[in-house]
Amino acid sequence: MTLETDLVVRNAAVAGRDDPVTITVADDRIVSIIVDDPAEDEWTTSDDGDPTMIDADGGLVAGGFVDPHVHLDKAYVAPDLPPNESGTLAEAIASIHERKADYTLEDVRDRAIRAIEAHARNGCTRIRTHVDVDTIGGLTPLEGVVAAREACGELADVEIVAFPQEGIGQDEGTADLLERALESGADLIGGMPDNERTDADRRAHVDICLDLAERYDVGVDMHVDETDDPAARSLEYLAAEVIDRGFDRSVTAGHTCALAAYDDAHAARVIDLVAEAGLSAITNPPTNLVLQGRHDAHPKRRGITRVDELVEAGVTVAAGQDCLLDGFYPYGRASMLETALLTAHAAQLTTATERRFAWAFVAGNAASILEVEHGIESGNPATFNVFSSDVESRHEALRRGRPPRRVIHEGAVVAENEFESTVRRGR
Repeated sequence: MTLETDLVVRNAAVAGRDDPVTITVADDRIVSIIVDDPAEDEWTTSDDGDPTMIDADGGLVAGGFVDPHVHLDKAYVAPDLPPNESGTLAEAIASIHERKADYTLEDVRDRAIRAIEAHARNGCTRIRTHVDVDTIGGLTPLEGVVAAREACGELADVEIVAFPQEGIGQDEGTADLLERALESGADLIGGMPDNERTDADRRAHVDICLDLAERYDVGVDMHVDETDDPAARSLEYLAAEVIDRGFDRSVTAGHTCALAAYDDAHAARVIDLVAEAGLSAITNPPTNLVLQGRHDAHPKRRGITRVDELVEAGVTVAAGQDCLLDGFYPYGRASMLETALLTAHAAQLTTATERRFAWAFVAGNAASILEVEHGIESGNPATFNVFSSDVESRHEALRRGRPPRRVIHEGAVVAENEFESTVRRGR
């Protein structure tokens, strides 16, 4: 039998299937997943040429990773900043002001391209980035990331969230800039109500963001209660307002660290409200593990949200890299495997079921939040990763932490990684 295809992946281990399979791709989508002996088939491309052939050699093939929360405009800016001596969120925000005022389009673009390429090498070609929109940097961060998105269009899909990190009420002029951002390349409206002076101002911040989302018919992805303060109530207000408005666009709450500081009874009420409102949640352990809980006496809180209780309530939960070598986080490899592993440690995800959650947080769940098709299924976009032969399962991929051997985005090989390990005993 002759099959028309652009890409063939043979001897692939796919979760949920007992035998190795052959995956065929045409027109950027998965055409078939067959268990038959591939030696019995012949393949040709639409122009009668030979398709790209990849022998997975028994290695795992899985849907590509998704980073649902990162800041490309700030990536790799740490060497230009004063050190964050307190290690706190407040100092991190303040430390970047002078550097942000000096941003150029080229500067932001080049750093964002570097971050997108790093994601792709690590098997992540779908990215949602928050980009600062405020009176300090104006629209330069947005313009730089839009330029990077265009430059990397064949490498990755990038969604942009207009993010008022400096507040709206206390940064006069930001509301107008947010509108201009939505007219100039931003895909969603963000928010950071905790960077306002009063509870009334925080509620007004949420209202402005939802108003803009309704006016421009876009989704919402907001930084919510990224604080240790047990009195923080932005998440509760956001969920209630979404319900009261009958808001029918996607709404995602990022961080929600204060949820871990609430007493259990109040936390349960808020989580029920979040589930009723249909909010999604994104936890960001790489950054929040080091920023939150710094001033706790021992025992210190982990600083991340109540991942297990949100999952149990039926909330779609994902995990993001958040920061890459910036004033907030001095590490970061643009690796969703590392992000998943950090989440697994912080949220104590060790059973077989829990490990599947850790994987989903940077794969299927994250794709659901970005509203993109995901997974090794016929008809799905051909965006997937081919791991080395010694990685036969998602658990092994998490445990070993190595990037995929081949990264496929929309039917094309966009990154390749080779590994060679030699151990010598004796002299």
